[in-house]
Parts: sequence; C-alpha cells; structure tokens
Amino acid sequence: MPTNRQQHLDNRPEGEAVVGNFKLVTAETPPLQDNQVLVRHHYLSLDPYMRGRMNESKSYAQPQPLGETMQGGTVGEVVESKHPKYAVGDKVVGFGGWQEYSVVDGNQVGALRKVDTTHVPLSHYLGAVGMPGVTAWYGLVKIIAPKEGDTVVITAASGAVGSAFGALAKARGCRVVGIAGGPDKCRYVTEELGFDACIDYRANPDIKTMSKALKEACPKGIDGYFENVGGYIFDAVLLRTNAFARVALCGMIAGYDGAPLPLNNPALILINRLKIEGFIVSEHMEVWPEALKELGGLVASGKLRPRESMAEGIESAPEAFLGLLKGKNFGKQLVKLV
Repeated sequence: MPTNRQQHLDNRPEGEAVVGNFKLVTAETPPLQDNQVLVRHHYLSLDPYMRGRMNESKSYAQPQPLGETMQGGTVGEVVESKHPKYAVGDKVVGFGGWQEYSVVDGNQVGALRKVDTTHVPLSHYLGAVGMPGVTAWYGLVKIIAPKEGDTVVITAASGAVGSAFGALAKARGCRVVGIAGGPDKCRYVTEELGFDACIDYRANPDIKTMSKALKEACPKGIDGYFENVGGYIFDAVLLRTNAFARVALCGMIAGYDGAPLPLNNPALILINRLKIEGFIVSEHMEVWPEALKELGGLVASGKLRPRESMAEGIESAPEAFLGLLKGKNFGKQLVKLV
C-alpha cells in the first residue's frame, strides 16, 4: 500500500493562525477491508470555514481534533476497490482531508460520490459544482429568494461562492453587485463573471466610504445580501438595505481570529424589517441534486467561468490556507496533488 503524507493540526491558534499550527506527517495506508475504496486525491479544497474549526470554542461543528488530519473536501480517482459500486479509475468527490490518499467506506452515505468529468473539470467539483456552489445556490434561492429586477450584493465576489452566486443571480434577472479586494479582482468580477458592478473594499476601507460606493452601485437600494465577511462592510450594507431585504449569513471571516464583531446599528434590522438567516449548507443535503444540476449546466454552457488558485503539493497547504484567509487567492483555492 502507498505511503501517505498528511497535514495534521498540531496545536490551536492563539489569535491569528500560523504555519506552526500544522505538522506534515507520513503514514502507512492500511490494507483495504471489504466494501472499502482507496482514493488517490488529485485536489484538496481549502475553505474559510476550516479556520473556525481550528478553535476549540463552541461552533456549529465539532472542533478539528488535534493530532489528526485536517478535514476537508477532496476529489480524486479510485486506485483500488473492494466495493462493487466503485471501479478503479472512477473519478470521485469526498471528504478525504489534507492528505494524499484516503480509505473510504463505500457504504457510508454521502462519503463518496462518482462524478462525470466530460464537461466539468474534476477540480470544479470542489468549487463551482461542489460545496461552495451549493452554498451560493442555497443562500440565493432559499433565503434571499429574489424577484426579477431585485438588487443583490455579495462579499468575496471573486471567490468560489461569489462567482457561482453571480451566475445564479444573473440567471434570475437580478442586478448583481460584488465586493472584492483590489482592481484586478473587481475587473474579473465584472468582465468575466458578468456582475453589474464591483466595489473594491481596499479603496473603501470604512463604513462611510463603503456606504457611498454601495449607494452608487445600488441606486435602488439592496434587496438581498449574501454575507461572507462581517465587520464594517456588513454595517455599510445595512445602511443601504430596502424594507424587507433578506440577508443570507454564510460566514464572518473578519471574526475568525476570535475578535467579536459588534454591529454598529442593529436598529436597522427592525427599521427595515430585515430577514437575517444563518445557514450551514451541509444541513440541507436535500437541495444538493437540484443545485448541482443547475451549477453543472452553467459551467458546461460557459455562463459560469470560475477561476482557481492552485498550490502545488501537500506541503504547500498551510501557507495556501493562510493566504486564503488574507484574500491572497484569486478564485477557488485548491491544492494540486497529482
């Protein structure tokens, strides 16, 4: 059986996460038992939610255990199988974590799913046609529920969730406004992803300037907001919301290092009768088939052209992950293993 390199969480961050929180280890891959499958990972996914799980504090999921492989999504190829449903060569998506191989119980519901790479590249099943894409779909369709002509706004617009959100919202006849960091990302959001406007948060670093930029980009106000960041951007958006606007609360990356994120003007929630709903996409597996079908169609037709940032090799995962938390990635952040 092949030797398997893994990235473990060695110790918990104190404030900002650092490379020293992780440890690269080598393990032997155990022989397969009946109904198990050996998967060689081609790509592993790096996502902001992983930072929250590095903490020991209470959250919607159990903390990442110390001394164990970092958890996360993977895509790869079956290289050995003792399960009748999976054959050598099958391309699969799973939750193999930060390692080069995983042994998976083929009978475990949701542990492994075969995917078709004829029209959708394998790596996209970790982004646009995977968990981030379904996250965008759920927040837009089930929480914001826009009508044609509504104005919707999303932070981290150039990333995996944001790019999918833009294509889905345009398909529903919305005015779509993104918020991203830097002129290159904003140009990509409008020119390649087809957003109507994109605001550079680096050029608008406080509530006053961000609110002014939002007023210009959203002349009819904001009907729906997809929140990934928190902090002053959330405050600025609330100032521009219309009555009965809907907020899909997906992430609060500005607070992942443990700092509280107070709202400046929570009275706006009452004044504008806002609906604010937090959600975890893994709790809504019933929508995944419908969402993935629409997302796969958008990618295959060229209406969704997601960009990827690619780190090389399992040893690069910690640096790439820390870069993601600082917005250094451009599009979906992956680690290429094969």
